[in-house]
Amino acid sequence: MTHKGRVYKFGDNINTDDIIAAKYLNTTDRNELASHCMEHIDKAFAKKVKPGDIIMAGKNFGCGSSREHAPIAIKAAGVSLIIAENFARIFARNSINIGLQIVESKEAAERIRERDVVRVNTKLGIIRNVTRKESYRFEKYPPFIRRIISAGGLTNSIAKNGR
Repeated sequence: MTHKGRVYKFGDNINTDDIIAAKYLNTTDRNELASHCMEHIDKAFAKKVKPGDIIMAGKNFGCGSSREHAPIAIKAAGVSLIIAENFARIFARNSINIGLQIVESKEAAERIRERDVVRVNTKLGIIRNVTRKESYRFEKYPPFIRRIISAGGLTNSIAKNGR
């Protein structure tokens, strides 16, 4: 799968409360969650992000409490992919479970800047920075993870594939 979008860059240790504040956890409305996505760090994020855009972050993205609301808010806001140096394990798992693609690349996290346009080929494991004319590699997903994501998440994958 290929993603192309403008990058919104965040730093290290972005926790789930930064992504979606706890006061919004009483709703499961995806549009409501999207409207408050990242507002603790960037109040205008939900208004300026466009479908297909990409979040770039440093180390430990999604740390903190285990809340599925965080990746749901990001995906519902229109973000197609998150690139980070690394992810908190539970956030990574929650993202895959809802069909939100994430990739880890230290080089990309260091080199890509806010507002760069990037193209990411998750099948080949290549990030192409269109703005800077650079490429970075990342480890591709194993086949079972690709199946989950292509189905739109774990529940859909189980319904479709029986596993």
